[in-house]
Amino acid sequence: MCAARSRRVVSLMVPIAALVCASAVPASPQTVPGAAIVKIHNEKVHVVGQTLAPGQAERRSGDRPGIVLFLDAGTAAVTAAGGDARSRIVQRGDGIYDPRLAGTVRNVGGSSLRLLRISYLGNGRAETWGTSGLSSNYTLLAEDRLARVYDIRIAAGGSEPQHTHHDRIVICLSGADLEHVMPDGRRETSSLKTDDVVWRRGGTHIGRNLGRTALWAIAVEPK
Repeated sequence: MCAARSRRVVSLMVPIAALVCASAVPASPQTVPGAAIVKIHNEKVHVVGQTLAPGQAERRSGDRPGIVLFLDAGTAAVTAAGGDARSRIVQRGDGIYDPRLAGTVRNVGGSSLRLLRISYLGNGRAETWGTSGLSSNYTLLAEDRLARVYDIRIAAGGSEPQHTHHDRIVICLSGADLEHVMPDGRRETSSLKTDDVVWRRGGTHIGRNLGRTALWAIAVEPK
């Protein structure tokens, strides 16, 4: 009789234990609207991606200066420090490159809105790089004491001349099969997939697009 009672107690406890274990498994950050997902963190930058549901504001931590890059088209209200919220229509690849204006973002559109917030962890440099070292088919988007930001486009089957860049974040908006040809003739695969956010060390090379899709990326070089 005692053995039968013990078996009944155990049989009741197993589903309860299973339920407790299941509830203890944390949800994947990708499934939580607005969850901040760290893409890159090093001594120079902290890069976080978020997907905002309609009406939702981004979750921010810390007050380091930085910029915002939008990965979707939509409508965003941006509240700069000490200012009022200002709504703006944004397109994929648009950015707020002035840290003074890159305040908290709220999605005021009718569909989800993905964005990246890039926070600078260094103090910057009082020097101007301009287009120095960049390929002729790059477009300079912004520069200040904290960073240089530029647009990169290489047509399918195209190439860019030899150029030099600093350590940088590369945000890929349209992926491609890429190859770097180094000054000593070595060839290195450097392909990017759409929506990749990667850290690339500075260097000198020729870039070649070996694929059938055009490359479009935004690069951010922290100073």
